[in-house]
Amino acid sequence: MNKSVFQHILGYLPAELSHNVRLAGLRLVGSIPTGNWWLKMTMAPRNINLGRNVFGLHFRNPIGVGAGIDPNARCLNEFAAMGFGFIEIGTVTCQPQAGTPRPRIRRLGKTASLIDNSGYPSKGMEYVLDKLRNRSKSSRDIVVGCCVGKLTATQRADTPKEYLRVFRNMYQYVDFFTVNIAANTSAKLYVPRSREEILQLIEPLFEFRRGQQDYRPILLKISPDLTREEIDTVIDILIETPLDGIEAVAGSYDMNPDSSGAITGAMLTQRAIEVVKYIAKRTEGNYPIIGTGGMMTPDDICDMIEAGASLVALNTGIRENGLKLFKHSSRYLVDNRVEMPINKPDKPNNEPQQTEL
Repeated sequence: MNKSVFQHILGYLPAELSHNVRLAGLRLVGSIPTGNWWLKMTMAPRNINLGRNVFGLHFRNPIGVGAGIDPNARCLNEFAAMGFGFIEIGTVTCQPQAGTPRPRIRRLGKTASLIDNSGYPSKGMEYVLDKLRNRSKSSRDIVVGCCVGKLTATQRADTPKEYLRVFRNMYQYVDFFTVNIAANTSAKLYVPRSREEILQLIEPLFEFRRGQQDYRPILLKISPDLTREEIDTVIDILIETPLDGIEAVAGSYDMNPDSSGAITGAMLTQRAIEVVKYIAKRTEGNYPIIGTGGMMTPDDICDMIEAGASLVALNTGIRENGLKLFKHSSRYLVDNRVEMPINKPDKPNNEPQQTEL
């Protein structure tokens, strides 16, 4: 896929600055009276039908914006105008946090990969809520997900309460949640791997949801560094609890020898597709999966969907290859007649088959 002149220029800037310039430009266009119309005419896929229903929600396109691209929900209107199927905001934390000192996101040579050592910089839950409350009517047709995480300084014992606080306050303003159980990108401090640790985080969310009139799907966002046995634990939780799906995968620490951050981008592509394929086979395609990690080209997105992903979230692909990756990939899905996996509404009673990872 050929990069635009603008994307080539951004390629000369440091990775984080490059992305901030892109978002600032997007907001500037959106602030012009005809800006969102222009985005729709020039950036949105046209004359295609990729709409589908996943965990009770209608997505006009299976390709969305992944967590980390617009963590503070500042570009909802613009991404909606461009035709994305969904946007996952966050990682949202209960209080603002600055993240690690810059530079904290850097390119890894010519590998089309990044090292993310950002530490989830966030303006905090209240700021994000204000943006959601004041979004325009034109952005109401884009599905909004919220990736829930914890503050870097939060002690492990307090993490379930913190997740619940964000979940409870955001509940009426988003359409689904992903519970981030991958490592905080500032340090390998807390990665819940055991059944007990994971259930401690999500059971309070299930309990709160039972008392609500509206149903919000809950997914787990997992690390690519989990072993097969640890992935099996997550799958067992998916089957045995009210969990609605899995998002796979976040960035990888194991691929970064000096542990200075998580690897994202092209180096992660194969592992991300491998994990999604394993989950889909073990669950016989009965549960929604959001495939993310290393989605850099239209071919990557096709491969991810063919592996069993119901939806695909873009992150580093947008940072390094530009926003037109979405439009090109949407057309590519149609031209190559990629079949979307069918999601069965009921949980199966049979035991999932063991599959090699």
